[in-house]
Amino acid sequence: MSTNIRFSGRELIDLGVAWVALGLAFALFFGGGGQAVMYRPSVLVGLLPASLVTAGLGFLLHELAHKVTAIRFGQIAEFRADYGMLFLAVAGALAGFLFAAPGAVYHRGRATLRENGLIALAGPLTNVALGLLFLPLDLALGGTLGEVAGLGVRINFLLAGFNMIPFGPLDGNTVKKWSFTAFLGFGLPCFALAIWALLGFSFL
Repeated sequence: MSTNIRFSGRELIDLGVAWVALGLAFALFFGGGGQAVMYRPSVLVGLLPASLVTAGLGFLLHELAHKVTAIRFGQIAEFRADYGMLFLAVAGALAGFLFAAPGAVYHRGRATLRENGLIALAGPLTNVALGLLFLPLDLALGGTLGEVAGLGVRINFLLAGFNMIPFGPLDGNTVKKWSFTAFLGFGLPCFALAIWALLGFSFL
């Protein structure tokens, strides 16, 4: 199995644009939407750097997990941004809701249904792992670092839950086509963590 990871110039541009757009969308969403940010622009200024770090890290490692897993199964894999969906993510966050589908890693080559399922599953599981890494920092740290860690928990759990929705091109649909048991086993915890993140850890 090949493990040679390369990035084309277009792929790097797409990753960069998606990173910035997602960081902005999450900052707007957690800042209360466009109207709230309009009256309190300092909220966006404060959230944007943290969102770029946490959403950016979550997004990049999610897509890298897809890419690495696909390449390990002998695929040719490359990320492509969906600029229409990136616009929708920012516009939706301005309106107070979040829809994060920045693009996808497209891969080609001979792959079984199981391999495709594992490629899809790698992204959400990476976000769960990142959220769990941020969680003890959120609980232990105070001030700005604690707030950044808390944002990292919420964003990564939201990304995991959203991507496991069994609809259209989302990862959950691919996993479900491979194995309904795997979908339930991994999807239900992802959905629970996403709901937890949306409630702002209010039942901790």
